[in-house]
Formats: sequence, C-alpha cells, structure tokens
Amino acid sequence: MATARHVIVAGAGIAGLTAALSLARNGLRVTVLEQAARLEEAGAGIQLSPNATRVLIDLGLRDLLAPAVITPQAVRVMNGGSGREIVRIPLADGESRYGAPYWIVHRGDLQAALAAAAKTTIDIRLLLGTKLEDFVTHGNGVTVQGRNGRQMIDERGVALIGADGIWSTVGTLLKRQNRPRFRHRTAWRALIAADDAPAEFRAPFVHLWLGMDAHLVHYPVKGGRLINVVAIVNDEWNGEGWSAPGEPEEILRHFARFSWSDKARELIAMPKQWTKWALYERGSPFAGGVGPVTMIGDAAHPMLPFLAQGAGMAIEDAAVLGAMLGKYIDDPADALRAYEGARRHRTARAQAASAKQAKIYSKTGPEALIRNLVMKTMGGERLRRRYDWLYNWKPPETATPTSLQMPPE
Repeated sequence: MATARHVIVAGAGIAGLTAALSLARNGLRVTVLEQAARLEEAGAGIQLSPNATRVLIDLGLRDLLAPAVITPQAVRVMNGGSGREIVRIPLADGESRYGAPYWIVHRGDLQAALAAAAKTTIDIRLLLGTKLEDFVTHGNGVTVQGRNGRQMIDERGVALIGADGIWSTVGTLLKRQNRPRFRHRTAWRALIAADDAPAEFRAPFVHLWLGMDAHLVHYPVKGGRLINVVAIVNDEWNGEGWSAPGEPEEILRHFARFSWSDKARELIAMPKQWTKWALYERGSPFAGGVGPVTMIGDAAHPMLPFLAQGAGMAIEDAAVLGAMLGKYIDDPADALRAYEGARRHRTARAQAASAKQAKIYSKTGPEALIRNLVMKTMGGERLRRRYDWLYNWKPPETATPTSLQMPPE
C-alpha cells in the first residue's frame, strides 16, 4: 500500500481496531497487523463508561453492539463479610446525565463488533497471522517489517501505532518505556450460566464486594445469558507469561469462610474453570514516541483495573489519535506529539485514581468499617459525582464520517 495517508497499526485488540476505525473516519487508510491467525473470543466482561461508549456510538457501532450489551441499573457495593448492601451508585440514567450510556459487555462481543466494522470499511485492511518484527523511520514516514509464517512483508506508512498491549513489541523497539511492574495481585476471571446463579445476581447490576484481602466483581454479559465473575486477590506470580489456568480450590482459599459471606463464597464456588492474570502497571507516565511512531492503550499506559478504565482509556486514545492525525496529516510526527500531549495528563490521572481506588478497596479491620460507613453516609449520588470528570469526557471534533464507506455489494 502506498505511503501517502497510510497508517500502520500493530495489534487488533480493542485499542487497535478502534484506532483503525477512528483513523478511517478521519480520512486515512489503515493496515492493521495482528499476530493471531484469527480473532477469537477471548477474555471476559468489561465495563464501558460513557466516556468510552460515546466514542463507539460516534463510530456507528451502537446497532452492532445492541444485542450484546447491557445497561446496568447501578453498582451495588456489598459488604464482603456480612453480604449486605452498603450503597447503590446509579448508572441507568447515564445517557441523560452524560450524553452516553454505561454498558457492560463481553470483551469478545466488543472485539467482534469492532472487527466487523473494520472488515466492511474500505480504507481498513486487516492482516491476521502477521507479527510485527521491526521498523525503521525515515524522511517519508516508517517502514514496518512483519512475518506471516515464512513470508516476510514490508509495509510503508506515514505513521506506526503500537496497539499491541502491555508487552508491546513496538514499545520494546522504541526503548522509551520502563518494563511493567507486577503489583502482587492476580485477577481471576470466569463465566457462569445466568440460570445457575441466584436470582439477585442475574439482575442488571454491577456487584462490587469489598472484603478481607480481596474484592469481587460480577455482572451479566452476553445479553444476560452469562455472569462475568472477577476476583482480585493479593497474590504472587511464579509462572511463565502473565496468564494461566486457575484451580477453583485455590481461588476459594482466598475467600475464607470466617471473613467472607456464604453468598459470595457460593458464587465463587460455581465456576469449574478459571483463568488468572498477573496485574501489572507502569509507575512512570508514557514517555512519548519518536518521530512517526507512538503507542495507545495498554502499550502506552497500563493501569490496574480498580477504576474499570483500561478499555475506556484505550478507546479515548483512539478517538484523539484519529482526530490529530486527520487534522495534521501533513506533519505526522507533530500530530503524534499533539496526541501524546492531549492524553498525558488524563491517562496519568486515571492511573493515579485507579491506584487510589485499590487502596480504598483493600482496607481491613476498623479502616474498612470506617470506609463502609463513609460510603453509606455519602450515598450513591454523591459517590457518582466523584466520577463526573471521568464520564463527561468528550473527544475532539473529527471529520464528517464520510470515509466509513462500505464496499458495493
């Protein structure tokens, strides 16, 4: 593909596919390199707050996602020890309050919708089974070398976007980032059939349990057919990689009978299969790219999951990136520096807020009692107002979406 107005994206996850759609919407042509041979339904549920859903809706994905997403009524914050509700934070009126809804969805359904939109956009080319191995920058932009099996490929573009996750190849080649640090916690994820769960847990709520040495989150996905369960516990990691199968007996030991309610323990005992992930973050902010190269999402600013904003920040990144490159395409390097400047403070604030939330969630003993009393006294509406800075975010104005043309039948 010719270099002019051509951008190369490494990674076809949520960050990469959203970036491709945003770039195409702003008049650019995009090639997405993805090392997986096919896009499989991986991961579990994610929460998409209004700052993220407004971008997805703006990209025309509302109808594609409608069968899979659920708009939760509220976050029910639960006392892990007693099993009683502490406070209820409203979410159902997100569209009227923030201009966009709050959604819960399975990660695979979101990725499938993004991929479907990308495949029907004439300015996006998706190369599966293709791993980026190296790149070189030059006066005309960047040349990327990749491998598809035994075949080597070369792609030239005006810019390269690393959307290849926390262990980013682009980031490694740039040599601009410190390695992520393990934070001595693991996240255990599982799915259970909604029909097997107690009736109160099938309702459209995000349940957040706060208890000793762990916290638990669960909510319905797949249009309500499955319940997504995530347990985050204090833990060590001695295995290869950063994810592995988890044994049900092991996760249940983190939720001891003397400190966790029977309702929570019964839910944790239901899944027959778990996958556990080591939780990493990077202490220093994204240092920025070099020339016509930058990164987005977890490749740029991995964060702990306590604010439920990993996907949200990646989606925001994609919107800003598309707007900046579309506006300043005559100088891609400057456009990328403008993108980085626009994102640095906000992503750093989200990282800090997530780390602060982790400390709040992990309180025990008298401090936990005080935390619960403060939350109950404040009430759901006042607690929600603390997130207005997050949910009210809007992307910069972009071009009229004439570039999202579908090929003729």
